[in-house]
Formats: sequence, structure tokens, C-alpha cells
Amino acid sequence: MDLLIITGIVLALMLNFVNGVNDASHSIATVVETRALSPLKASISSAIANFIGPFVFTTAVAATIGTALVVPGAMTPLSLVVAMLVSIMLILAATHIGLPLSSSHALIGGILGTGVAAAGLSALILPPAGMIKSLILFSLIGAGIGALILGILAYYLKEGIRPALVLGVIFGISVTIPLMILADLLVLSGILAIIVFIFISPVIGFIAAFLFDLLVSHLFRFSRQNRMRRIFQPLQVAASLFQAAGHGANDGQHAVGVISALLLAGGLIPSFMVPRWVVFLSATAIALGTSFGGWKVINKLAKEITKIRPYQGFCAATSGGAVLAMVTAYGIPVSSTQVMSGSIVGVGATRGVKAVKWEVTRRMMEAWVVTIPLASALSWSAYRALALFL
Repeated sequence: MDLLIITGIVLALMLNFVNGVNDASHSIATVVETRALSPLKASISSAIANFIGPFVFTTAVAATIGTALVVPGAMTPLSLVVAMLVSIMLILAATHIGLPLSSSHALIGGILGTGVAAAGLSALILPPAGMIKSLILFSLIGAGIGALILGILAYYLKEGIRPALVLGVIFGISVTIPLMILADLLVLSGILAIIVFIFISPVIGFIAAFLFDLLVSHLFRFSRQNRMRRIFQPLQVAASLFQAAGHGANDGQHAVGVISALLLAGGLIPSFMVPRWVVFLSATAIALGTSFGGWKVINKLAKEITKIRPYQGFCAATSGGAVLAMVTAYGIPVSSTQVMSGSIVGVGATRGVKAVKWEVTRRMMEAWVVTIPLASALSWSAYRALALFL
């Protein structure tokens, strides 16, 4: 096996490891904040669930990483190694400052940047025109329905019409697109799917958690806090494990896709496929990273965004896990940071707008939006600089 490929495999496993360190907070932030589990127990249980996740779900996310971003000729061992180095450095920097950067988007940006550096813009696998037209059509329909519903509600409740219309457009698009995908009326893949879900995945998490919280609050409206704590603390632990498995299934497939692409580029496999040993090593790496935890990010997610109770932690984790399970089944790499943060904001918002620290949320959203462009620019520059000496 070529030394460059071996180096790439090691880096891919390191990427999953630092992903676990940085992203451990997503599944355990709520159980730590509500004291359903101690930080140590939460980390260990989350690590186990993260390990199991890649074996439970399909390898569709790995296929997207390895085959649906850039053409095979542009995905060389060298380009993948450079992409992973840039991704790892970005994730480590984010972990150091306690910023929940998306490791998914860092890797995707790295692959896109080195692909363009190696073969130009023609290296990008762009979506067909029909896919874009369908997306625009359903987005307009969703925006219209959402604006109409919230506009009518705002009118009768004597609230501001303009903010309601804006929220209606955002919520309408974010609900319509996944519903059309589930109904097989819309197909999204590759770069387009990733771009779309950068914006709608946190909104989906927000809506799901917000509505689920309202339902649970209504069903238990006559229950005392002590009784609700006894009921929902164990349920919250179970929900956090479900969400952790979803994180492992989506984020854990990053290394799977990269290693499989490395093996294909090196001529070690005839076509893109996922060997079981690759899944095992990748799952082990992300589980080990998770066991170390990302305490700075946990503090930001669970304490700085909003205060939550056990039943709200259950609602947030269940909603976040369900969203991750859906997108993983369809092979869409998403940021579990975005999904879970959106869910936490959703349960906090049920207590009113002031219950959420929106300034913290705004800074996190800015980091998410710039991750892919930043990683792409850095990886493009690194590859071009390296090419001068090769």
C-alpha cells in the first residue's frame, strides 16, 4: 500500500477522532445540563452509541463524500490528504476556542477546494437543471403556504405582520423540502443537497423540538416538576443515546467515505465500495474522540444558548436524533451541531423569545455559514502551494 494512502487513512481516522472530541457535546449537552447524567457517564454512553451508529444505518453518506462532490480524476490521494489536514486544523482550532464548527462542512469544503485546485471548476459535480427547477418550485410553494398561515395567525393575534411573513417563508421552505423528499417528489443529492441543508437543517430541528415541547407540555400540564423529572430523566438519557447514534451514523461516515475514496484512487478496489474494516476503524475513532468530550462546546450549547429542563432535553434530543436519522438515510452529510443547536433553541423558545440568548446563536450561525467557503479557500491555497514543489 502506498505511503500516501496510508497517511491518508491515518488522517481520516484522526479526522473522525477530533470530530468526536468537538462534536461529543451535541448528544450529551442536554443530559449534562439537566444533571440526568454526570459528564463522565454521559461521555462513555455517548461514545458507545456513536460507535454503534455507523453499523445501524446505511453507508449513503460515505458514498456522497466519496463520489458525489468532485469527479474521480480530481480526487487523488494527495488532494484528499491536503483536504483532511485543513479540516483537522480547522476543527482543532474551533474546539480550542469553544466554537461549534461543523466538521462535516470543514471536510466537504476541503474536498471541494482541493478538487478545484487539482482540476479546475470542471471538477465539481454540479446538480442537473431539473433538480434545481424542482427545488425552486417546491420552495416557492412552501414559502407561499408558510407565509399565508403565519400571516393569518399574526393578523388575528394582532402581532407584527412583516416578521410573521418572513418566518412563514423560512418555516414553509424548511418543512416543505424534507416532506417532498420523504414523499419521493423531490430528489436532492451531492453539493446541492449539502448547501440546502446547511440552511434548513437547524430550522427543521427548531420546528420539530418546538412543536414536540408544546405537545409534551400540554400532556403533562397538571404534573408537578418532581414527577416530570422522574419520568423524563431516563427518557432523556435514552433520547440522547438515539441522537448520539445518529451523530455517529452521519459524522462517523466521513472517514469511511474518504478512506474508500483513497482505496479507489490508489487502485486497491475496482469501484467505490465500503469494506467492513473501514467502518469498524472509523466507528472506533469517533467513539474514542467522543469519550474525551468537548467540554467548552458543551458549555456553549447547554448553558449559553438557553436553560432547559429534563423534559425539554428529551424533546430536543429526540427531535435532533430523528432529523439526523432521516438525512443519514438519504445520504446527506449535515452538521449535527446545527441540528442539535436548532433543537435546543426550539425548546428554549417555547418559554418566549427572551429565554434564548440569540447573540450566542447568531455567532454560531455565522461560523456555520463560513465553514465551507473558508475550508475551500484554505485547502485550495494549500494544494496550489504544495503543487509548486511537486
